[in-house]
Formats: sequence, structure tokens, C-alpha cells
Amino acid sequence: VQLQASGGGLVQAGGSLRLSCAASGRTVTSFSMGWFRQAPGKEREGVSCIGSSDGRTYYSDSVKGRFTISRDNVKNMVILQMNNLKPEDAAVYYCAADFTCGLGPERYWGLGTQVTVSS
Repeated sequence: VQLQASGGGLVQAGGSLRLSCAASGRTVTSFSMGWFRQAPGKEREGVSCIGSSDGRTYYSDSVKGRFTISRDNVKNMVILQMNNLKPEDAAVYYCAADFTCGLGPERYWGLGTQVTVSS
């Protein structure tokens, strides 16, 4: 399984970005997938997750109401729509797959994509 994340960039506070994580080797509905982020000097944190069987979604408190995770089964990818971005959202965002949402352990990781939010 390979995961390819894309969509990061520079945005002003209050703006939006859409991250995509394309999976190859397995369909995105066959395992849970999620997004994590790591800012400089901080530990990696879970941002959002979507379950494999029921598609149930999970969000960290810091992004709830602003971020939306979804699956595009045709393109075999998971999308993270990020709205109303704040400077504290700036980080390298990673997608991961094949784990229990909220519990891990994550079996597959993609390379990160940088999100920068200017104030």
C-alpha cells in the first residue's frame, strides 16, 4: 500500500485548503484512514479519521466544525477539507491508513504535505 498526500500550501488565516490522500494497493473503503499533523517542536497529533466499515468520522476538538474528512471511492482517495484555517493549524500533515480510529497503530503512512497559515 502506498499513500500520496497532496494539497498543502500557503493560505491566509480564515482561508481554506483541501488535502488529498490517494491510496494505491487497496481501496480506501477497506481500511480506516486518517490525517495527522506535526508542527515544529510539537508532538504529532491526530486530526481526523474515517472508519472503514461505517464511514464514521472523528475529529480532534481543535478542528471540529472547521475540517471535514471524506472519501472519494472513484478516485480512491481520502480528502480533508480545511476551512477557517488558523495560524495554529500550520504543520506538516500526514495521511495514514489501516488502524483503529483513535487507537492506532497506523500501519501505512504517506509523506507529509506542508500547510502554512499566515496571520
